Amino acid sequence: HLADYCKLLLYKEKNLSLHFVSVITTVCSDPEWASYTLGVFVCQSCSGLHRNIARISKVKSILLDPWSSSEVEFMDSVGNDASKAKYERLVPAFYYRPSHTDCTLLRDQWIRAKYEREEFTSVERQEPYSAGYREGFLWKRGRDNGQYLSRRFILSEREGVLKYFNKHDAREPKAMMKIGSLNATFQPSKIGTPHGLQITYLKDNSTRNIFVYHEEGKEIVDWFNAIRAARFHYLQVAFPVAALLPKLTRNFIREGYMEKTGPKQTEGFKKRWFTLDDRRLMYFKDLLDAYARGEVFIGSKESGYTALPGLPPNIQSSHWQFGITIVTPDRNFLFACETERDQKHWITAFETVINRPMLPQDYAVEAFFKHKP
Repeated sequence: HLADYCKLLLYKEKNLSLHFVSVITTVCSDPEWASYTLGVFVCQSCSGLHRNIARISKVKSILLDPWSSSEVEFMDSVGNDASKAKYERLVPAFYYRPSHTDCTLLRDQWIRAKYEREEFTSVERQEPYSAGYREGFLWKRGRDNGQYLSRRFILSEREGVLKYFNKHDAREPKAMMKIGSLNATFQPSKIGTPHGLQITYLKDNSTRNIFVYHEEGKEIVDWFNAIRAARFHYLQVAFPVAALLPKLTRNFIREGYMEKTGPKQTEGFKKRWFTLDDRRLMYFKDLLDAYARGEVFIGSKESGYTALPGLPPNIQSSHWQFGITIVTPDRNFLFACETERDQKHWITAFETVINRPMLPQDYAVEAFFKHKP
């Protein structure tokens, strides 16, 4: 597509130089737009976000809008690479750089952080997420009633925990989440707010979910990056930086509804919300439950794990007909999907995990599952 853009640009009699054309990069998907005040090329989706900072960034279509000679010359003199060198000069290693597939909030705050607040041109502007300590209030979903209430949160690298308090003046926290098992992922659709963040941690080696949000997009993204910073410094001792960055936070491999039956495989199938998080397959009665009803470890094919389409001949799903059988060394787990498309996506997700060799820490988790009562 970029080659086609180049030809079209050159033939639109704008006297564009080859250098101008060469600065179009794949920072965005299909960069058919440009900020003619910043000198960068963007995709249509990001062009809308640039309009949110109109006093700084003014955008035009590369192919549809008229361009003056001075605008063309400015684009020719800047481009994405030069802009990146200026506005991303001091991005911390732990800071999450969103792609065009990430949620709107992350992309919007990344653009604002770069161009509006210029956070990455001065380390002093990064203190909200790099100081090693953060305290503030977030709206947290109640475990039992589902009501969102304001709760005081403290993230402390020195203590190695994220904790929250049920009362603003409480001395003892309601929960303490160790940084070592902490994860955070944005879930706007699932939580029902553009600023919705799902925080998970291990409690007695079982997954615990906390759902939070803040009215201000910058605040919740700062919390997200503060968690990444804390985990970065926690894990830095054991891992080189290159191997460490993907471990700071992770999106779930797949989520959605499936039906399941029990270990005897004689019970009726029940609809549950499933989350595949690394090698943990968890199921919930409701997608916003704090605790999973059950967890299944998904190992590697070398250890005897397989994902097969369909169910055993003697098993009949009570509702959904597109079955999946997960074969493990100890037993088989049976699931059913509503559509063939869901079935294929889930099998692909399972195979992604099963085809990946297990790490030493994975064997420790597998051993826990095997001895779990």
